[in-house]
Amino acid sequence: MVLQTSSSSPSPKAGSMAFRKAVKGTLIGGGAVATAFGLSQFFEYRKNQPKWARLAYVEAQGELKVPFKDALPTREEQLSTLRNTEEFDVLVVGGGATGSGCALDAVARNLKTALVERSDFSSGTSSRSTKLIHGGVRYLQKAIMKLDYEQYMMVKEALHERANLLNIAPHLSAPLPIMLPVYKWWQLPYYWAGIKMYDLVAGSQCLKSSYVLSKSKALELFPMLKKDKLVGAIVYYDGQHNDARMNLAIALTAARHGAAIANYTEVVHLLKKPDPKTGQEKVCGAHCRDIITGKEFDVRAKCVINATGPFTDSLRKMDNQKTANICQPSAGVHIVIPGYYSPDNMGLLDPATSDGRVIFFLPWEKMTIAGTTDTPTEVTAHPIPVEDDINFILSEVRNYLSPDVEVRRGDVLAAWSGIRPLVTDPNSKDTQSICRNHIVNISDSGLITIAGGKWTTYRSMAEETLDAAIKAHNLSAGPSRTVGLMLDGGKDWTPTLYIRLVQDYGLENEVAQHLAATYGGRAFEVAKMAQVTGKRWPIVGKRLVSEFPYIESEVQYAVKEYACTAIDVISRRTRLGFLNVHAADEALPLIVEIMGKELQWTEQKKKEELEAAKKFLHLEMGYKARSEQLSKTTEISLTAPEIARYKKRFYKFDKESKGFITTVDVQQVLEKLSIQIDENALHEILNEVDLNKNGQVELDEFLQLMSAVQRGHISDSRLAILMKTAEEGLDLRGPVTVDRSGGGV
Repeated sequence: MVLQTSSSSPSPKAGSMAFRKAVKGTLIGGGAVATAFGLSQFFEYRKNQPKWARLAYVEAQGELKVPFKDALPTREEQLSTLRNTEEFDVLVVGGGATGSGCALDAVARNLKTALVERSDFSSGTSSRSTKLIHGGVRYLQKAIMKLDYEQYMMVKEALHERANLLNIAPHLSAPLPIMLPVYKWWQLPYYWAGIKMYDLVAGSQCLKSSYVLSKSKALELFPMLKKDKLVGAIVYYDGQHNDARMNLAIALTAARHGAAIANYTEVVHLLKKPDPKTGQEKVCGAHCRDIITGKEFDVRAKCVINATGPFTDSLRKMDNQKTANICQPSAGVHIVIPGYYSPDNMGLLDPATSDGRVIFFLPWEKMTIAGTTDTPTEVTAHPIPVEDDINFILSEVRNYLSPDVEVRRGDVLAAWSGIRPLVTDPNSKDTQSICRNHIVNISDSGLITIAGGKWTTYRSMAEETLDAAIKAHNLSAGPSRTVGLMLDGGKDWTPTLYIRLVQDYGLENEVAQHLAATYGGRAFEVAKMAQVTGKRWPIVGKRLVSEFPYIESEVQYAVKEYACTAIDVISRRTRLGFLNVHAADEALPLIVEIMGKELQWTEQKKKEELEAAKKFLHLEMGYKARSEQLSKTTEISLTAPEIARYKKRFYKFDKESKGFITTVDVQQVLEKLSIQIDENALHEILNEVDLNKNGQVELDEFLQLMSAVQRGHISDSRLAILMKTAEEGLDLRGPVTVDRSGGGV
């Protein structure tokens, strides 16, 4: 049985007719009279909309019990609860946004709830999104052009959920203005009408009204924009969030309300028992394995919910090996480039790329994020960003930025790929037809599957899933109570909370703002754990790396938030790996050391964690691409004078004309200049350029490096900066800076 979304409404057929009538009246009639008539038809229909569609914010019904308001249960305590509970009402498999949302919806209805995730919370698609909370401007365009009522209702539902999410997690989300540049006069009224319709559909939940900008005003707000042929721009508002932290907040909120949740706990097989009435085999739980310890145990439940995203079919086949696949995975690649590519608080939308896709160009965490692509892929737990997709995004970005702004491949600080789990309706005659929304499927054995959908609508998807589960399994529960239910850290957050952190604890202003925006009201718990710096200012809060506001106590706090690996910390508790892989790589030894103390790791375990995290950065976060950019530059595209200049620089370090330099050679030159650099840091600097990993940088490797820098394939590496400044005799100006100047991948 399949229950296909979107929302339930009074009369779908009547609603569709009213929608078509409204749109026709607006688009075909022409002029103000026709527009007014069309909108009057639209508003007439709005009166009959479900209650949720007319409310901006709805408080959760009554006060919910919060058994773990202060301290969360440890992971070991959660596992003990999973093992020793006789039977749960609901077992959710999957700790992404949808699975965590299902667990929160269930526990908020006073159902005895469990959740298991075979990796970390938000380790998959939910941490690799475009970071937008949006209704979908392009979906609305399709709804209008094709008079598609279902698509319209999908946008309507998403806009409601956008408003709710911004309300329940104000520390992790905020409205973001997005500019749509216009380069043809006829497009201005066309896009304006579409964006205004977007505002209209949002109704009272419209974040801020959209507006039109002249060419001069658009360039004032977005000075990097290409001036040539620009006629103006339209600005509209959507929401933006820290997706991995938002996912974690949902899961932690479920845990605080009493759900037993455990990451790194995989389902080995489903448990079944015969139905006493029909004799048919019914799913009654799962046999699980704690990946960290290897211990196995049963978790019994009246209802099992499959919320495993791209891995939907894997669990469905555990239930019935003959079941047809419904997941059509699609890879979406994003890149992160330096913050100077975009204004601090203005995004950009490319509505029609060269191949018809939509590209967003957004400020995020003081960097700039660009994406996404949409290409068919195989399901994997470790998707790798493809160089062709990275270059496609860069090419599209170049089309919209001024020629004065050189968009360099070397400025890519991080890149990642996320797998979007598009789905087909298993009951549809056309099995290749992709559902535009999500589906809820109930198998013959009672396994509930929720698949498809989008980040923004995770809550409504969870509500619909639990409604179906309660009905199918005769569970005793009331209606959903998650609309307006504040997520972890959101209740005590205020826009000025960071000031108290500065005043009460002596934190740097930037660090305080980061803690407030990441942990909300729980930022004080992190601040209390912060170590004294020994400096006049800041008093507390030692940074993991100099360029980012992440501090050491966040690693300690991450363990309390169920972080089990170094990868959990660099990618999901902090976002360092998503922002700059070089910085994350530099911070790893310290992170592993802190986690080792908290989790009592052996030296061997620390080594394994360090290697695993470096592999993660290398493959999944785009570090590998930098090495490939160097190694692929087999031809050194330098002029004869340039080669002579760089050889001269190289031989200032290679005094013996060996044809290569080592850390000893560099150290000797630096000592003459009275420059002190940590030996481990020096090894890291040379290792970035040492392509054949033989512990030395050869002349051809150095020339390849300088050629790649000149061509913009990589940003100035630390070795290039170090050797240049040493050559220029900057010893009189103090120690040479070897921090990343952009540090591309």
